[in-house]
Amino acid sequence: MINYILQIVLFQVLFLAIYDFFLSKETFFNKNRWYLISTPVLSFLLPFVKIPTFQKAVPQELMIYLPEIFLSPEKVIQEANWYQSINYIDLLFWVGVVFFTALFFTKLFKIANLKRKYEVVKKPSYTLILLPNETKAFSFFNYIFLGKEIPDSQQAQIIEHELVHSKQKHSLDLLFFEFLKIVMWFNPMIFLYQKRITLVHEYISDEVAIKSGPKENYINQLLSNFFQVENVAFINQFYKQTFIKKRIIMMTKNKSKRMNQLKYLLLIPVLASMVFYTSCASKQVKKEISAPENLLIEKQKVKELELQNIALENKILKDSINKLNADREYQLKQVKFFKSKVYAEISKKIKKNKKGEAVSFMTIDKVPTFPGCESGDKVCFSKMVQKHFSREFDSRMVNTLGLEAGKKRVFIGFMIDKEGDVVDIKARAPHPKIKAEVIKVMSSLPRMVPGENNGEVVSVKYSIPFTLNVDKTK
Repeated sequence: MINYILQIVLFQVLFLAIYDFFLSKETFFNKNRWYLISTPVLSFLLPFVKIPTFQKAVPQELMIYLPEIFLSPEKVIQEANWYQSINYIDLLFWVGVVFFTALFFTKLFKIANLKRKYEVVKKPSYTLILLPNETKAFSFFNYIFLGKEIPDSQQAQIIEHELVHSKQKHSLDLLFFEFLKIVMWFNPMIFLYQKRITLVHEYISDEVAIKSGPKENYINQLLSNFFQVENVAFINQFYKQTFIKKRIIMMTKNKSKRMNQLKYLLLIPVLASMVFYTSCASKQVKKEISAPENLLIEKQKVKELELQNIALENKILKDSINKLNADREYQLKQVKFFKSKVYAEISKKIKKNKKGEAVSFMTIDKVPTFPGCESGDKVCFSKMVQKHFSREFDSRMVNTLGLEAGKKRVFIGFMIDKEGDVVDIKARAPHPKIKAEVIKVMSSLPRMVPGENNGEVVSVKYSIPFTLNVDKTK
């Protein structure tokens, strides 16, 4: 899901860049209006466009997330239920949705209140609402709100301007972006889109309105008022201070040459590159293999399965640790044993999931084979990598680095290439010495039999998060 959202934002940035640099200064107002409406929709659809030809052009590579490793696990497990029961990203998202929904209905109520409080004049094609002691003018669908303090000589042209908004259903465009702001409130591109299409609406209405009289009179009319503006994003406002200068510039601008419409053809190579990107990205996502216990990566993808199995896993681990003696090394071996049992059980359940749901660690045809394991034994591979790391990593060194007491997170990435060698080892750690120790340990992994998928030898990337505990200094 996060990958999908990032693609949407990226595409919208590119679409807006094309508009700002090549199209915004042209007088093809209606074409620009439809460009600004259609490109956000395209940005939502493009990530689903997959072209197999593009996929074949990219080398096959798999990513596997191994189960997390815990050092001093007895302290970590005691708090596991709390961290695993709350998804803070989901919580933040819904708080934003509720806030922007409330804001939207507040604005609607504000408009409805103006209609209820002030004089309403019914006309054949619209409803005029007169606002006392005001010089503002705006429209919302077939309702035109007009300040009574606007001179009578200007009212007719303002109403004609607002009728263009009404007839061309500009309010629908703005409500469309209001809806996008609710569901994607965290995306600044939606706010920029709404601002640009609001300006295009004014260009369209100005173009029609100036035909009924001298252009100079219309421009003077814009400049002769003290502008009062409703702070509502989805109404068409005649007197909007931030747009006045741009509207005047556009009204005095010569019509764009028809040849300039060829600029819209820039969309063709841009769309092609986007489709190429999504096709290649889909291959990585489709073949991404993840372990059920990597909660940070898999929480969204296997949420239902986690909820069913996490209680069982923690119960087994807690009961086992409570029964073990004080020997630390013996405890670690027993924890790994029970974790591997639960891992195998969860993996079997994932296999039974419907097609199209979370892709699991078990879907790869044949993982690289660790020396001493049976060919393609996935559970053995994971167990042996963890055993190697726990045996070789100098956990006592961590307490000598002056780090603050508590749990520390480390992330490891490496690849087993088509020859079975461990390469491209990377690590992110809270201290350079821990990073160096991690790279040293992973570099000592033995050569393995390379993995296979669909009958082809493939390189396989791995990611291992682990938690280590820094003791309090005595």
